[in-house]
Amino acid sequence: MRTGRRRSRLVLAAMVATVFSLAPLAGHAEPQPGAALIAAARAALRRDDGIDAETKLRAAMARGVPRTQVAAFMGGAFMRQGDRRRARQWLAPGAFSPDTAAEGFRVLAALEQLDGNLPAAGRAFDRALAITPRDADLWVEIGRLRYRGGEHVQAIAAADHALALQPRSIRALEFRGELTRDRHGLLASLPWFEQALVEAPQDVSVLTQYAATLGELGRATEMLAVTRRLLQADAGNPQAYYLQAVLAARAGRYDVARQLLARTRGKLDTLPGVMLLGVVLELSAGNMQTASELCETLLAAEPDNMHARQLLAQALYQSGQYRYLTLRFADDLARDDASPYLLTVIARGFEALGDRAAAGKLLDQAARPLRAGLRVVPQGSRIGTLMAQGRSQDAVVAAEHDLAAAPGSYEAQSLAGDVQLATGHPVEAQRHYAAASGIRLSDNLLQRRFEAYRTANDIGGAARLVAAFLQQNPANRIALRLQASLAVQSGDARKAGEILDYLRRTGGGDDVQLLTDLALVRMGSGAPDAGGSAAGQAYRLQRASPIAAQALGLSYATLGVHRGAAMSLLDKARQMLGDNPLLAQARERLGSGRQG
Repeated sequence: MRTGRRRSRLVLAAMVATVFSLAPLAGHAEPQPGAALIAAARAALRRDDGIDAETKLRAAMARGVPRTQVAAFMGGAFMRQGDRRRARQWLAPGAFSPDTAAEGFRVLAALEQLDGNLPAAGRAFDRALAITPRDADLWVEIGRLRYRGGEHVQAIAAADHALALQPRSIRALEFRGELTRDRHGLLASLPWFEQALVEAPQDVSVLTQYAATLGELGRATEMLAVTRRLLQADAGNPQAYYLQAVLAARAGRYDVARQLLARTRGKLDTLPGVMLLGVVLELSAGNMQTASELCETLLAAEPDNMHARQLLAQALYQSGQYRYLTLRFADDLARDDASPYLLTVIARGFEALGDRAAAGKLLDQAARPLRAGLRVVPQGSRIGTLMAQGRSQDAVVAAEHDLAAAPGSYEAQSLAGDVQLATGHPVEAQRHYAAASGIRLSDNLLQRRFEAYRTANDIGGAARLVAAFLQQNPANRIALRLQASLAVQSGDARKAGEILDYLRRTGGGDDVQLLTDLALVRMGSGAPDAGGSAAGQAYRLQRASPIAAQALGLSYATLGVHRGAAMSLLDKARQMLGDNPLLAQARERLGSGRQG
């Protein structure tokens, strides 16, 4: 549910709403009829009715209210109508009356953000700040701008300052909850949202954040209750229906999810998370063409969205568009980090076209076990290009230069760590990663920090990292996989088996790597029948996989069955993996005829 673009758009909309939720202007010197009309216009803005607000404001001007007195509100009215060009005509001159200037510049800042003009938004905020320097909500808006612009440390400082100014500020508590969720995890963020709801039980934005966080924690019953509160506070709220649709889809109730998503009335259709859910629902209904079109729309905005790429490949294959499938993903075939799933689907496309040679090559590529290490520096990036050219020292210098230019940036810190890890300096990498984690600890950064600990042979550090992450994010599948690997390394096969079996039962039934890991753990813990079952399932899913062949061959050797098939499987694995201790163990068991 976390999507940066979706969240930034919702935040900007909430920002405009916050600006106009202030109390009616005090000390107004104009005639009462004009003041009443402006108050009515502001009320219309609070309920998102830009047309009614515009009507009221024009009526006020007809009664003699000067343009400077209505400019801030008229700009907001046109933003509510989606007409940013006309909003700019009212806001950009900055011609606001003294008692509306702070609001006017805040709305102008929101407009500049919507248009992608972040420096101009900052200048508008500076002018508002000069008028109302102790406005906590203004500091929250400044913090959000800083976060969006990559000044992450400065954004956290702005949130702290907002809370120092007004500890009970709803917007400051909400922002702190979001930042805490990024920095410390899901559970740690809940008290902030709950505190905000104590202050404002019906606040739509906070209820939305709270429900989404409960959903990510897997607390479905509580999430559903909060979405119902959200609908009571704001009848027809599209976010509430979307969150309920996600809940239904996770439970496999696709028809219910489709009905709930339809109740959003298209208001969220451009958001990535909504589009992905739509793709899943269209695939479940057999509407492959519609699913393909949704994927293409999403990929036009987010070309690197791997989930969307895989779903598009699936839709193209299932709709019989085999030639287009192989052409559409031709660039992916040249990458050595293409996902095994994507490679397998494209291979099936080549098979359907009768090109078995191309299909076999891709299936072999998909079946190769993933490298133990991570590709930490992105291919095609400036620093990635330097690394690919063997200019590792130049890459280090470039990364440190970027960090010096933006010391408060999550991206700059994490990239500096990436380069250090890739050049064999895991301790130095960990220093940068720890700084980045103080801003946001994503799944990907968790894996890279784990890899840095592993490379430095600091298993204790890796264990503490994973344990702390799972304490806050107990259902996180990546962290659970890392915990299972640590359990294997420490000799706790029972714990590793329990974790891997849980992952298999909750969505990992088609993950060949997970199944083979489970098979090896089960066999190592004295449960060869269960191990053989998992190995057989892995091999049926991907017969070209050497790790699946190795696991199944080992299971046959352990059980003392199918000797000929076991030898063939082990030879097959050896051709791709080379000799290793598991193969030696299996051959020893076959040679001795010993059962496990």
